Parts: sequence; C-alpha cells; structure tokens
Amino acid sequence: MAFIELDNVSKSFGKTHVLSEVSLQVEKGEIVCIVGFSGAGKSTLINLLSGLERPDSGEVRFDGRKVTEPGPERGVVFQNYSLLPWLSAFDNVLFAVQSVLTTLSKAEQIAHTERFVSMVGLSHARDRRPSELSGGMRQRVSLARALAADPQVLLMDEPLSALDALTRASLQDELERIGRLAGKTIVLVTNDVDEAILLADRIVPLGAGPAATLGPERVVDIERPRDRRTINHDQRFRVIRNEVTAYLLSTRKNERAQSQSPSPGIATGTALEVPT
Repeated sequence: MAFIELDNVSKSFGKTHVLSEVSLQVEKGEIVCIVGFSGAGKSTLINLLSGLERPDSGEVRFDGRKVTEPGPERGVVFQNYSLLPWLSAFDNVLFAVQSVLTTLSKAEQIAHTERFVSMVGLSHARDRRPSELSGGMRQRVSLARALAADPQVLLMDEPLSALDALTRASLQDELERIGRLAGKTIVLVTNDVDEAILLADRIVPLGAGPAATLGPERVVDIERPRDRRTINHDQRFRVIRNEVTAYLLSTRKNERAQSQSPSPGIATGTALEVPT
C-alpha cells in the first residue's frame, strides 16, 4: 500500500476539464517530482493531495485513508510564500509550530522553531518581517514553516518558480540537502526538468492539458548528493532529460497546432547548466 496516492482522479472547473484519470503512488520517504507545462494542472494536483480540493471522481488516499480535507500530516509550500506580513520570519514559523505541536512546552516550541530557522540559513534575519526579506528568503521562511510543523508528507507547488536563476539554484541545493536531512516524503511539482533531476528519486511527467494525465515515470538513478557542477556531464542526466522532455513535447504537439500560440514552455538547461 502506497503512503500517499491518487487513484483514477479526475477534476474539472466548470467546463474546463483539468485532470483525467490520474493515478500516482508515492512511497514513504520518497521524493517524487511531477514535471509539466504551465497551466497543465500541477497546482490542482497538489491541491488534491493536500485536501484543499476534492476530486470529481476517483480517490485520494494517505496511508490507506481517504483524504477529504487538509491535515497537519500533509504540509504545503506554495508558490507565493503565504506569510503573515505582520509577523517576523521567526514568528511566522513559530505560529505554525504553536498551532500544530500543541503538546510541546513554550520553551520547546521556541527551541524547535530556532532549529528550523537555522536549518534554512535564516538565523541572521529571524526578526525581519516578510517585507524586509528578499524573495528567496521569504521562500526559505515558507519552507521552514512547513518543515517545523513536522508533516509526514511535504507537498511543494513550484516553490522556486518566481525566483531569479541564482537564487533558484541556491535553494535547489538547500532543498536537496534538507530533503536528505529531514527524511520527509516529498511531492514537488515543477516546469523545470533539470530541477526535477537534481532533486527527485523519481520523475513523473504530466502531459499537456486540457484533461491532462500522467505519463511514464522515470527513476533518477544518479547517486546523492548530486553536484550541479558535474551532473549535467553525466550520461544518465542527459538520457533522463531527453526522455522526459520528448514525452512532454509530444503531448503538446496537437494543442500547439490548434492554437498556434507560443508555449509557456518547459524549462531545461536553466538550473544546471553551469559555464566551465
């Protein structure tokens, strides 16, 4: 039995059919990246796994139980940070800890919060409010908040998509490191194939919509820790990138022919291509 799964899930919004008969199984401790075009339904998929949305048909299950609503065992990191602007970075994380880890004493809650603020490298900025932080720092607070609440599964909705290339690369390294340290089950959606290869144990492509469905998965059989300075010279990296990208482009062919509009694009070569 999978730890978290989608079983023949379909989802529409009005007349827009977003996902069609999507099935996915994620094992405990696994890092799975779902890669797809912008607008294909990746955020909808994360919302279904978190319980923020309900499927029209099919079922979402966590540890064998049907998911009908959000729960603290499934933490979410959003694209837009979702921080409380009147609280400091430290207090944003502490607020989540106090809301979820209610059995800890006040001193234990503070120590627990300090651990995760330090883990994401923000001890020096702990007293700053979100408006005083860069985009990358805000995303670190969001990540610390999700991790500090001690969820069993971390669901990440393109958490790095709004960042500049250098900040994104830095946080990719942080996610890879924290993923190994925290040992969490992670489902991350992204439009960057290179990012997925750097972070994932397994990549599952989401075809172009409407009525998107998941394509053939690809195990990332590259040893950890993965060094961005050398990984793009690894033949396995090139093969995985080509296979995933080719599948995604094949699903987009008909839609592009009909619309004749520019593609939002799948990012490749942006995060891992380092000049030598």
